[in-house]
Amino acid sequence: MMQEPENKLAIKVRNLTNQFGSKVVHKDLDLDVRAGEIMGVIGPSGTGKSVLLRSIVGLIQPKHADIEVFGEDLTSLGREERRQIEQKWGVMFQDGALFSTLSVQENIMAPMREHLDMPISLMQELACMKVRMVGLEADAAPKRPSDLSGGMRKRAALARAMALDPKLLFLDEPTAGLDPIGAGNFDILLRSLCDALGLTVFLVTHDLDSLHAVCDRIAVLNAGQVLAVGTMDEVRANPHPWIQEYFSGPRGRAALGIS
Repeated sequence: MMQEPENKLAIKVRNLTNQFGSKVVHKDLDLDVRAGEIMGVIGPSGTGKSVLLRSIVGLIQPKHADIEVFGEDLTSLGREERRQIEQKWGVMFQDGALFSTLSVQENIMAPMREHLDMPISLMQELACMKVRMVGLEADAAPKRPSDLSGGMRKRAALARAMALDPKLLFLDEPTAGLDPIGAGNFDILLRSLCDALGLTVFLVTHDLDSLHAVCDRIAVLNAGQVLAVGTMDEVRANPHPWIQEYFSGPRGRAALGIS
């Protein structure tokens, strides 16, 4: 795989190996994510897309890995240095993972309480700003997640991921479970936020429409490694059977507007 210039990388992964019991999920996986791009990560079920995301953010301890985020070697950071780098990213999990007993506003404030030393009144004001930033009405702030529609919960989860004004977002299947209109609106929101704020996004998805609508490049995981990485056209040109089936099937052709 062609390596990117070091100063243009938001994420650099080298020799990542994940093994659970006898099952090897990743074996010497390498991946570069450029600063300012939306990288879509796809692959067959069970290839460890979410495991890769969780390995980078530190929720899973790989058997071996060299991982850098914004030039910082995560494996060598002390506790306080780690907290500082963690403030530069936000994570949105597949099901949103909002705290069911907290309001939307309180959910968004949770990362602020953990990392920031500021008055509660200021946290509340900032949380309301995040609510509006993701396209929710102000009256969504005091509501519980159970009072929201699926699309609104996704936006609330995105608002929490952006609570600390991160430079980098990790999104795990953000449009899963949404109807096509809701998924399309989420894609538009994500693209507009990235363009306006200069965000880098690591996007795990199965959604062909999202790949087409928002991703600058795509990485395909298969057999424990990165099988292909590049623009949509570059990846589609790869002759590997899974890639051809994925993009050339009925849903793939529909997403690309091919009859």
